[in-house]
Amino acid sequence: MGKGASIILCLAVAALITLGLVMLASASAKWDTSSDQYSYLVKQALWLGIGVVVMTFMALLDYRILQKLTWPLFIGVCIALILCYIPGIGDSAGGERRWIVLPGIGRFQPSEPAKLVIMIALASWFAKYQAETKSFLRGFVIPSLILGVPLLLILFEWDMGTTAGLGAAGLIVLFVSGTRVRYLGGATLIAILLFVQMVQGNENRMKRITAYQNPEEHKMDAGWQQVLAIQAFGNGGVKGMGLGNGVVKQMNLPEHHTDFIFPIIGEELGVFVTMGVVFCFVVIFLIGLGISMQASDRFGGVMGIGITSALIIPAMMNIGVTTSSLPNTGLPLPFVSYGGSSLVFSFAMVGVLLSILRRSHTIDVTEMPAVKSKILEVRL
Repeated sequence: MGKGASIILCLAVAALITLGLVMLASASAKWDTSSDQYSYLVKQALWLGIGVVVMTFMALLDYRILQKLTWPLFIGVCIALILCYIPGIGDSAGGERRWIVLPGIGRFQPSEPAKLVIMIALASWFAKYQAETKSFLRGFVIPSLILGVPLLLILFEWDMGTTAGLGAAGLIVLFVSGTRVRYLGGATLIAILLFVQMVQGNENRMKRITAYQNPEEHKMDAGWQQVLAIQAFGNGGVKGMGLGNGVVKQMNLPEHHTDFIFPIIGEELGVFVTMGVVFCFVVIFLIGLGISMQASDRFGGVMGIGITSALIIPAMMNIGVTTSSLPNTGLPLPFVSYGGSSLVFSFAMVGVLLSILRRSHTIDVTEMPAVKSKILEVRL
């Protein structure tokens, strides 16, 4: 992989971003002509500019510097997640405490930078102890704590969608790094049981499950979003109703500019564009996987796998929810849905992938004594 891979990756991201801005303008449109009609579009454009700057910076930065900053970043993210629980700083909506309010920035979701930082921390650990990945302590217990501490902080914010997606990405990192499958199987079983207990103990979450099982019976309450989403896809058909001509967004579809923007795309632009969205995420997955496999060191390879998983799994979950294949999880569609925190840190993760790619041809001979001695032999 070389320059061509970076171009393809950037084109896929650019296509999603462009579509997101177009659909955000359409989804924000109302029958009236109020002055704040396109406020979401203006804010998203601002976050887009910041995201591009962040991506460029991360692409130019040597990703190996992140390994040296692992633990300050990890502690900082955990502190930010804890702030979500503090009255006056943490902000809640829909029964979830995902956000904090920062001066000059406004509403900010700490779980978004946590996605990147957790992958940095896991990659740093496995790069340092790559010879002990089969051991119980250093190959499973400590990496599980690195993953589990921020995940529990996110989980008890009642952000179960992010917890599930990020947990799945973390398990993929542990698996490809060499953690024994029997340890991962036991941990997965415990996590599932914990999820079941929490869902059963929360009325709002149980409504989402029952609405998923019988959407028609709950179409006037918990199943409203998904019923309208399916109706939107049906309205759009193959060719779509035309940009701006969608009707479902006018039918009080909640989160039609964030979590449920995908059905608006299907209704207005048709099945070919929605398949194009899926194709872009497939491209990002394949390029990210290729970058990870050709990384010049273990830290870059493991981190690349983690970042790719953290980008793709939420996209799969969002598409699954909006097509009624999964219960409602409240996750945005990366690069497409409205949301500053998600957009900026998705760009940051792409920037790290580009940084790994730019240095994939470089071999650090100080970390490879055999290669270094071979070079010396040739010189002599």
